[in-house]
Amino acid sequence: MIIALCVVFSALVAQLAYLQLVDNSYKISAQNNALRYETRYPVRGRIYDRKGTLLVGNINSYDVMVTPADIRQPFDTAALCGMLALDIEYARERFAYFRKYRSKIGYRSLPFAKGLPFSRYSYFMERSGDFPGFYGVPRTTRQYPYHAGGNLLGYVAEVDQRWLATHPDYASGDFVGRTGIEQVCEQRLRGEKGYAIYLRDSRNVIQSPYENGEHDLPAVAGEDIVTTIDAELQNYGEMLLHNKVGAAIAIEPSTGEILAMVSAPGLDVEVLPNMGRYYDSLSKDPFKPMFNRAVMSPQPPGSVFKLVNGLIGLQEKVVTPSVRYPCSNGYHYGSLTVGCHSHRSPIDLNEAVMMSCNSYFCYLFRSILDNPKYPSVGEAYEKWAEYVKSFGFGVKLGSDFPSEQGGIIPSLKSYEKIYGKGRLRSLNIISLSIGQGEIGSTPLHLANLAATIANRGYYITPHVIRYEQGDSLYEHFHEKHGTMVDSRHFNTVIEGMSMAVNSAPGAGATATVAAIPGIEVCGKTGTAENPHGDEHSVFICFAPRENPKIAVAVYLENAGFGATWAAPVASLMVEKYLKGEISESRKWIETRMCEASLLHKVPASPDYVKPKKK
Repeated sequence: MIIALCVVFSALVAQLAYLQLVDNSYKISAQNNALRYETRYPVRGRIYDRKGTLLVGNINSYDVMVTPADIRQPFDTAALCGMLALDIEYARERFAYFRKYRSKIGYRSLPFAKGLPFSRYSYFMERSGDFPGFYGVPRTTRQYPYHAGGNLLGYVAEVDQRWLATHPDYASGDFVGRTGIEQVCEQRLRGEKGYAIYLRDSRNVIQSPYENGEHDLPAVAGEDIVTTIDAELQNYGEMLLHNKVGAAIAIEPSTGEILAMVSAPGLDVEVLPNMGRYYDSLSKDPFKPMFNRAVMSPQPPGSVFKLVNGLIGLQEKVVTPSVRYPCSNGYHYGSLTVGCHSHRSPIDLNEAVMMSCNSYFCYLFRSILDNPKYPSVGEAYEKWAEYVKSFGFGVKLGSDFPSEQGGIIPSLKSYEKIYGKGRLRSLNIISLSIGQGEIGSTPLHLANLAATIANRGYYITPHVIRYEQGDSLYEHFHEKHGTMVDSRHFNTVIEGMSMAVNSAPGAGATATVAAIPGIEVCGKTGTAENPHGDEHSVFICFAPRENPKIAVAVYLENAGFGATWAAPVASLMVEKYLKGEISESRKWIETRMCEASLLHKVPASPDYVKPKKK
């Protein structure tokens, strides 16, 4: 018993000695009324493009913080507001808030004035002793040296109470990436906060760092991020889509790296540092510039989807490249007609892709669903849907970009609710043969289709951040996802895609406007029907034919024929990326695309006025 008491006593003596001689934490806590803890905010990581071009950097900014418990009365509110260029009503509202929630706030510090210019900040610091409870904190705000990619990059905003309720590692006054790459890479970009401890006198004036800063905790800067984006191509794509509604995505097929992601109308980078000021007007804009159409807008893919049906038909052996089907201005069966433009007939698969023949693909689709090897049309349909999903349709591709939508491939059950169990017929859903009806895909799905065909049957999950090989956390961004179609079948549709772009005049090709001197572009036009206005203009392509370097999808809402608008935009992006400049013979196309405005074709009128450049 005596030995046990001696051991406990010795332990207490040792702990007391440690606290008095070694550990100052309790001493520091006891002296809190004479100490001031000032948060040191980290520099947020920078964002670069694939070539090292700075897309997002930082500039110095200054905030004034307040510790409500340290405010002394009487207080000269007017003088403080004049110094900080604040409305006095704003200050009174803040003081009322401090009084109402004083027990909840305790000794915490809160932001009072943010983003001050250095001149006002330095003036405040000279007189800070006159305003107990208030102190200045330097920090940084985002800067955009390259004028492109508002929706892609995203914005940073101050955390709100809803965020704080589910993220205890953040505090009032912190900022967080809300959208785009800023959101994707928040944990890597944010860095770690630190603090400095100062001694202060009775007038709240800082005298000196506490114990020469031995107990300070330095802030840790955020990690810099390298993206897969090509800044010049991104900027060029935004120029081409100016005054249009839609999206354009470019992918490097061999890696799945997204080279450009354009959503139009989109966010101008000039509004990103002040989203709080513009948020209401942006959210009310009927063109929805904050809505990233590239990944969030499932629409009928139109005729570009014929490529998928052609490949499924080849795999299922219900068609061969030489099989011909007729077309008499469309497909006709009883009272049903699926219209088509006038062209020679009958035609084979390559010609059907080149001419985008609706009738051919109606015949082909019926052959897939009425295939006698399946007991019923319903079972054949489920197999067809399985094929389609292997191309990435109807599911989220799993990209690293936020808010990606999965699109729509209807289930058999959904059709059986309409037509009855076991009563589905191929004619009921014939519109799926040409990418219409109940199917929906985002522009990202279409760009991924172009990349899949370019790769002859596989894709790598599209992504916007560069990931090193061997990093187990991101290994899925290097894996190949094969389709259910053998690679040998892809050259058949690729030949048709090449014919669509590179055939001589008079051959009936639909996409000759996309031809680029010296580069074999393979492409497919689409004109998606739209019950709310003009058709949507669609085009996918890749180039060059062998060892492709770029795959592009362009989807322009209410723009009309695919060859009229989407195809020129896509081919210009291909040429810009591969050649660095546009051929003299195609400059007129570039001028036409950049200067054209299609906003009047969309049933909406914008009420958001972009801020003028400074």
